[in-house]
Amino acid sequence: MDLKKYRYHLLALAVVAVWGVTFVCTKVLIGAGMHPVAIFFIRFTMAYAGIWAYIALTKHKTKLWYGWKDELVFLILGVSGGSFYFLTENTALANTQASNVAFLVCSAPLFTALLTLVYKRFGKDRFARSLEDIRIGWPLVGGTLLALAGMALVLFDGSRLQLSAKGDLLAIGAALCWAVYSQFMGQMTRDYGAVTSTRKVFFYGLLTILPFLGGQADSFSVLGQTVVWANLLFLGLVASLVCFLLWNIVIDKVGNVTSTNYVYLNPIFTLLTAMVFLGEKMTPLAGLGCAAILAGVIWAGKR
Repeated sequence: MDLKKYRYHLLALAVVAVWGVTFVCTKVLIGAGMHPVAIFFIRFTMAYAGIWAYIALTKHKTKLWYGWKDELVFLILGVSGGSFYFLTENTALANTQASNVAFLVCSAPLFTALLTLVYKRFGKDRFARSLEDIRIGWPLVGGTLLALAGMALVLFDGSRLQLSAKGDLLAIGAALCWAVYSQFMGQMTRDYGAVTSTRKVFFYGLLTILPFLGGQADSFSVLGQTVVWANLLFLGLVASLVCFLLWNIVIDKVGNVTSTNYVYLNPIFTLLTAMVFLGEKMTPLAGLGCAAILAGVIWAGKR
């Protein structure tokens, strides 16, 4: 490890620890009566307001428009790292255990590595050139197969309700969204800085979630509860505003694949938190599948 980049690896670890807890926070909010879409909307609204406050206080230089091509990239980032990512993840949490979602979302490093491999091979733009070099080898192939086998065990665990399959598949969809986000965010942070790039992600994330906001009256009626506001403030200001800023810097400094590999630690923090606060348990077969996912991701991440 490059010692000059050591602090960025520590930042990645800290961010992943916070994000591991967010699965449980979201599960608590869903249990309180909030809809997954409303949770995302309030969370990103807080973060968006917070980043504008930071820009105003620090007099950070930024623009509203950066040309059609780069605005389109920001739109893709807002969808893949914002609205669609959290729509699939939060809806998954409404249909299965928080620990299951965390383990399945941690397959994002695999999808990131595979997508990077393809994009690096066929892409000719500045984004392709900025990606880490990935080569096909036994660690990548074997780790991918092992992780896929683990996901199959979690998905088809017969001891759980059939309804959970919907949540499991949505969690995998969230992992795919994050893989797309990882392809472009590093270069945009390098071009425009972490603050501007993160602000754009929040803006387009909010913009593209608006069509899904109908019928959310019940969600907003529970906002008077202390537990609801406590979790929303943590999700909006800490897990979104602070952690997105730090993570975008991490992607730029250590690379899209290396940084995403830290996601495999996500479920460890989620599982511990869910067992303590939600009383969740894991069946032996699902536990074996989760272990296979983690082992596969770690194996595939070896150079």
